[in-house]
Amino acid sequence: MKKKFFGGIILTALISAALTLGLVCFVLGINSGSNAFDLGRFFVAMRFIESNYVQDVDRRNLIDGAINGMVNSLGDPHSVYLAPQLYSQLRAETSGSFGGIGVYMGFKNGGVQVVNVIPDGPGQRAGLQAGDEILAVDGLPVTEIAPGEVALKIRGEIGTPVELLIHREGSEDMTYNLTRENIHVKTVAGKMIDDRLAYMKISNFSENTGDEFKKTLAELKRDGMKGLVLDMRQNPGGVITSCVEVAQEIVPAGTVTSVIKRDGSSEVYTSDLPAAKFPIVVLLDGNSASAAELLSGALQDTKAAIVVGETSYGKGSVQTLIPMAHNDGLKLTIARYYTPNGKCIDGVGISPDVEIKSQPTLHPLYDLNLDTASDPQLGKAEELLRHQVDAGKILFDDDFWKTP
Repeated sequence: MKKKFFGGIILTALISAALTLGLVCFVLGINSGSNAFDLGRFFVAMRFIESNYVQDVDRRNLIDGAINGMVNSLGDPHSVYLAPQLYSQLRAETSGSFGGIGVYMGFKNGGVQVVNVIPDGPGQRAGLQAGDEILAVDGLPVTEIAPGEVALKIRGEIGTPVELLIHREGSEDMTYNLTRENIHVKTVAGKMIDDRLAYMKISNFSENTGDEFKKTLAELKRDGMKGLVLDMRQNPGGVITSCVEVAQEIVPAGTVTSVIKRDGSSEVYTSDLPAAKFPIVVLLDGNSASAAELLSGALQDTKAAIVVGETSYGKGSVQTLIPMAHNDGLKLTIARYYTPNGKCIDGVGISPDVEIKSQPTLHPLYDLNLDTASDPQLGKAEELLRHQVDAGKILFDDDFWKTP
């Protein structure tokens, strides 16, 4: 009797799934037997669960879970299925200001790290630092959350609390209780180092970064700038169009970056600047990512700058946001970035021309008290830049780069 009972259940599920599958294949125009077979497996499982699970199930929840599983199977931390609440939060974030704690995050080796801390934000006031690893959000371990959802769970309605469990190298794990605020971000600041050398820091690339960069660059030129240290350490990237706007001010004419999809089609961003106007030394570290790497790669490949510091993060992929039928969405990696010389930086990063490993105390964007004694990377950048300014031209002397 039991065999007949379970046999009837399975037969019913198979017939129901076959009818559904036939309709779906017809609508989608699927003729391949193997594709139809795989769809059949999905529908058999869904119908069997709906008909026989010990309690009622919601089909939408099953479909949502299936989509989430498909995205997770890609093994890409930057691709994620967004349930309605997360999708709404992401759309609010891209509008320019959002409720958050004022930190940027990166995903590497299965962990979630703080890449940068916005000056005077809730995170900085609470004591969070670049390099901190986030272990849990509101008691939920990040290992149980898709990487791309972690930031969205930390962001939320202004004035609401969020709890983070933080691991910091050399310290005991600690819980931080923060209150979300409306985050407005200034991204560019600069000052003269002396009467010839200038320093500029880009903390990230937002929609306003291009205009901020042009304004700051014009001010430094008026102050007598002959060479520039461009600091993009701990810069997690951001808006590609803003990165290109900056590149068009300092990268010589030609390709800035190429965006190449799986079918080989490409979109090429270019600069029409006749030539490099002044020597530049770029500072990078292991938390410099995405758009920061693209700009650095363009300057390095076109020999418009010397790169000093450490190999960058290696985030060279492009995501698009796809709205779906129930106020949910899908953020999916659809392409990769390439430097002017055709190098893919995804998972590789930008290698410095002069490697200097250090853990300098980086100054907040609004307080550029530059101290080369405590920042050997900056000290080397100034040395290289002064050498070029003294020579009266942009130099690319490999032997000089390699001096200790």
